[in-house]
Amino acid sequence: MKNAILVNYEYCTGCHTCEVACQKHLGLEPGKYGIKLTQIGPDQISERKWQYEFVPVPTDRCNLCAERAEAGKLPMCVQHCQAGCMELGPVAELAAKMGDGGKYALFA
Repeated sequence: MKNAILVNYEYCTGCHTCEVACQKHLGLEPGKYGIKLTQIGPDQISERKWQYEFVPVPTDRCNLCAERAEAGKLPMCVQHCQAGCMELGPVAELAAKMGDGGKYALFA
């Protein structure tokens, strides 16, 4: 059964904790990432309201923390996500959750 990470980016606050936890775990130098937070916006909604959205995106260095998964642990990004908007699970199960109308991204 193939696992994936589901991100509900409607709740991502852009704190970069996923980036830092992954970078430290993989021993990556500054400017290199296993997961990279991408900012969308700012978009002006009204005269006084602006909207930013943040989407954590795994890079080619990400293997979903395979060694941690084998030990029954979560990937570092999921474990340290302060907003709790990242989830690890089987692709089919996570894809089914995407149908509830939220803003999701699925990374396998």
